[in-house]
Amino acid sequence: MANHFQPAFDRLGPSVPQSPIVISAPHAGRDYPSNLRDYTHFRADQLLPLEDRYADLLADLAATQGHVAIIARTPRAWIDLNRAEHDLDPAMLHPPRRATGPLSAKARGGLGLIPRRTAGLGELWHAGISQAVLEERIATIHRPYHAAIRQAMDAAQRRFGIAILIDLHSMPPLARTSHEPPARMVIGDRFGRSCHGRFSSRIAALAEQAQIPSTFNIPYAGGHILDQHGRPDADRHAIQIEFDRSLYLDPTLRSPSQGLDRLQGFVATLAYALADEAASASLPIAAE
Repeated sequence: MANHFQPAFDRLGPSVPQSPIVISAPHAGRDYPSNLRDYTHFRADQLLPLEDRYADLLADLAATQGHVAIIARTPRAWIDLNRAEHDLDPAMLHPPRRATGPLSAKARGGLGLIPRRTAGLGELWHAGISQAVLEERIATIHRPYHAAIRQAMDAAQRRFGIAILIDLHSMPPLARTSHEPPARMVIGDRFGRSCHGRFSSRIAALAEQAQIPSTFNIPYAGGHILDQHGRPDADRHAIQIEFDRSLYLDPTLRSPSQGLDRLQGFVATLAYALADEAASASLPIAAE
């Protein structure tokens, strides 16, 4: 299978960083190959449950205001940029091989580096993939995406002494589990391992001001991107934000709604607030 995705992602925002903020949207890609059905049992529109549908649009305003954004174009169905390179069900490969590292719960459930199945669709692919195809996808899509994030954070840190990654995702509406309304935004920081708590707290305060019910880490604490790029002790912070899709999509969760403008504004405000927090606290953070 050849790589049909050129380019695999877009870099938005200024060439020289104007803030310490970098935004990532790894699951919003929707550039499916025209011959997708040669590989999978399903049409592109049937694979929408794997997408963070239109989450890339949430970064548009922030990018025009001077923040760098790295936006995936390759669909998650083809390769998941928020999984480690080894995090793949080895039974997907042809010929099969043993796992080269510990598998995450997601991979064991079929949602690894290359998704194998989903609860709604079942098995996705006609056949297993070769080692050569796997390595080609990693080399041409996965590694360049992470390299772009790393380079953007390097440039931000050189200029500002600190870099903060906002990893944008979207989630299906959460079910009510108590008398409180369900969270419509989940702030993931790997339970404090990927960023300093003052940044997570600032985001929660902004959500409260915007009347968006939020929670920390449950059910989404962040994944490989936070593990790779969050190093608080080195003044490199990474935070995952999961937005309820009904905040910016229509009732079918397929197309943008009038709520998109509001959420784009919220993401831009969030980026500005984190940059402000970094400017006021970079020295104390480095010392703690």
